[in-house]
Amino acid sequence: MPFAPNELRSDSLFSLEGKTAVLTGASGFLGRTFCRVLLLNGARVVALGRSERLRTEAAAWAAEFGPDRIAVERIDMYDRDALNALCDTISAREQRLDILINNAHELGSATGFNVPEGSLENSSWDQWQRNLQGGVYWAVQTTQRLGVRMKYQRSGSIINIATMYATVAPRPQLYEGTTSLNPPGYSASKAALVAFTRYTASFWGTAGVRANCISPGPFSNTEDTAGQNSVQEDSPFVQRLKGSTLLNRIGRPRELCGALLFLASDASSYVTGQDLHVDGGWTAV
Repeated sequence: MPFAPNELRSDSLFSLEGKTAVLTGASGFLGRTFCRVLLLNGARVVALGRSERLRTEAAAWAAEFGPDRIAVERIDMYDRDALNALCDTISAREQRLDILINNAHELGSATGFNVPEGSLENSSWDQWQRNLQGGVYWAVQTTQRLGVRMKYQRSGSIINIATMYATVAPRPQLYEGTTSLNPPGYSASKAALVAFTRYTASFWGTAGVRANCISPGPFSNTEDTAGQNSVQEDSPFVQRLKGSTLLNRIGRPRELCGALLFLASDASSYVTGQDLHVDGGWTAV
């Protein structure tokens, strides 16, 4: 028999038991969902973020799953030296590093989101630098510092969170008459991230390290109404987003969890160098 009887069961294929995952951007609205699905499926999670909310969330997770299952690291990832030092600390401290999820990206006015200064005509050097640093160079740093540990282990899965706008351009009609704006630096940096993912997969594949992307479609933050980038479910902008998908709705954060669990687990052991779109069919037509 080519495989054990239980190897094809979902609880075996998708299990993260005994694995350690490092997640950046853990305090964001997608990051919090990612953290929870990793914990629920058995992983120990090292959660990186800069929001104070991360400590509150982590305390609840520690109470639910046990304090040994979650480690929180508050970090301003724009501080390159501090990020390198933290990665070195994590690499030395953790017995294994099995999963690296590069999810962090600043989605605010400083990177040109939802402000007139972020348009193609007005975007600044600083906006571009922040997008390029957050969009691709943070992933370069963590891959160099943590992914190389996977290379020496001869196993590991790197998952970079990109966007549908790394493949297609934003549609200008979506933004007409609204205060919403998706800046050019975001698309460019995420396209670079997809290319970097393929490069990593190519050069480290023989060492047993896999690298893949998840490219979400419209997953607007409708839950944090006090947040700068939150939008209302019934806003004209969200209605236009819905109409641009084949499923006629925006995504829910939990709908990224299947793709994340697939790429993090041994269910995708022969998958590398891919960009998996979870976009409600946005890029299909």
